Amino acid sequence: MWHDGGYSGMRLHRRQPSAGLHGQAVLQRAIRLCLLILSGFSLLSGPVQAENGGSPQDVTIGVLAYQGELAAALDWAPLTRFLNERVPGYRFNLEHFDADSLRAAIREQRVDLVVTNPGYYVAMENEFGLSRIATLDSPQALSPDKGTGSALIVRSDRADLETLADLRGKRLAAMAPDAFGGYLLVVREMLAQGIDAESHFKEIHFLGVPMMRIVAAVQRGEADAGVVRSCFIEQAAARGVLRLEDFRVLGDRRSVDTTAAAFPCGLSTPLYPDWPIAVTRGIGHSLSKQVAQALLSMPADTGMAWTVPADYQTVHELYRELRTGPYAHLRDVTLAGLLRRFWPALLVLALVLTAWGVHTVRVEHLVQRRTAELRASLRARDEAEARVRSHQEQMEHLSRLSILGELSGSLAHEINQPLTTIGNYARSLLRRHADGRLTDAAVVEACGEIGSEAERAGGIMRRIRDFARKRTAVREPADMPALADSTRKLIEGMLLHAPLIVCENELPPGCEVLADGPQIQQVLLNLVKNAIDAGRGLPPERQAVTIRLETADKRLLVHVIDQGCGLTAEQQSRLFEPFFTTKPDGLGLGLPICKTIVEAHGGRLWAESNIPSGMRFSFSLPCHAASN
Repeated sequence: MWHDGGYSGMRLHRRQPSAGLHGQAVLQRAIRLCLLILSGFSLLSGPVQAENGGSPQDVTIGVLAYQGELAAALDWAPLTRFLNERVPGYRFNLEHFDADSLRAAIREQRVDLVVTNPGYYVAMENEFGLSRIATLDSPQALSPDKGTGSALIVRSDRADLETLADLRGKRLAAMAPDAFGGYLLVVREMLAQGIDAESHFKEIHFLGVPMMRIVAAVQRGEADAGVVRSCFIEQAAARGVLRLEDFRVLGDRRSVDTTAAAFPCGLSTPLYPDWPIAVTRGIGHSLSKQVAQALLSMPADTGMAWTVPADYQTVHELYRELRTGPYAHLRDVTLAGLLRRFWPALLVLALVLTAWGVHTVRVEHLVQRRTAELRASLRARDEAEARVRSHQEQMEHLSRLSILGELSGSLAHEINQPLTTIGNYARSLLRRHADGRLTDAAVVEACGEIGSEAERAGGIMRRIRDFARKRTAVREPADMPALADSTRKLIEGMLLHAPLIVCENELPPGCEVLADGPQIQQVLLNLVKNAIDAGRGLPPERQAVTIRLETADKRLLVHVIDQGCGLTAEQQSRLFEPFFTTKPDGLGLGLPICKTIVEAHGGRLWAESNIPSGMRFSFSLPCHAASN
């Protein structure tokens, strides 16, 4: 189980089952009976035989059951029924897990598809290589990117609790230290308001699943506040499980955040992407594509709807800020932590420093001994002073070696980056020499870059104190000609026989855009790679690719032009549809993602035939005048 190690020092208590749960055994038997009935219906709705006449292949869907097995079975039964109807030759079965058992099932390859919350997906993506193929499009969500949040509930009669700051010194109920909607979202929101859960709460009860345990603890007064998933108490009230007027949401953002005002449920945190469905490494590409296409065509009247995978960068930012989950290693920015992570490189560096130190000490010792021998004829006082100076110099030298040893962890980490770049350029020169493509210009360029990286290595000591600082990418003035040229160099460095890539800059002076540079470069890389693929196998003069920059109507235009075989009108009309591809091994998500990035920057991406042959892919961005 992936835990948030930063909160291990809290006074944490796990509540034991109360006497009010004396009928738990009967309830468990009823749940198992309902699950058997639902499984029977799911199997009956699926195909009896594969299309080739054989038995259908079983596909297991693992679901994180944060409300318990019965609620999960009822919520996700439409998913298995729909897939059994739409994907022939396979029999989809639903299994329910808590966080620990789902992780074990993924590790042991007992599940093929995983439906879970955004936080658990990001952690399992990092650990086991899960790959999302669709995101839930919930009716209560503002959008697939804004569908998951947390509500901090208190009893309605607690007049002493009005804001999050009032919880200092109080008791909190939550699901688990690593629960995304059941704990971590509220921890981050509290940190933003200056409240540290590690020190400001009197105690925290982690009650596990189902989430109704948290509501019960708040209602009985065993906890002053509880963390539940947004819309949980509203849905429970609709089912008649609780009375909504008995509770209220602390710090409801809908009254202060215009973007959350339309959200139908109480909300104490910002909204994050909705639940994804992901495939494990063992599932085949063909089945992944069939399932993704089926999910995107799933009508809302079946009980749920799906859309293309959302951007889960905000979830990564949360874990990085809290230094937990896949970013727990950021807590180990200590000498002991660096030794654990980088001990091979540190061992080599320590051996080099030790050998250098021994050699230096030996040389200095020989020099001092020779000096002492030359002064043997001098007076005893001068000889004694010489020995004292020798010992002092040796102690100062050992002190300098000790300081270098303390900094060796940071040095090993930082110096690896420029050394890797220098090695890459050196190997590139060797490859070009072996291929007979080495030119004076390439040597000058590579030597310039190697010199630049060498200067960068020389400035390492000044940057050690900023070693662990992480910054979130922001939009800023971007140099489009430089981005285009950087993309060209990157492509030429990756491909052994790269075609000619020409950058034509027709921009007027002072034209720039506000953009996230890495995202725009991602779009350029995708379009140039597609252009190179379109000309593969053609004569060299038709393999060339042109990147042209120009302006029109106060917008910066970027054109990527190839001279390949082109596309039919029907293919062009479907280019930006998810999962449509003309490549045998393509998934069909590259251009839709590029379109999403460009539109998020206020621009537009389109394609048209190039005269006399090939295609022209273009996108526009708002042009901003440079500030004086």
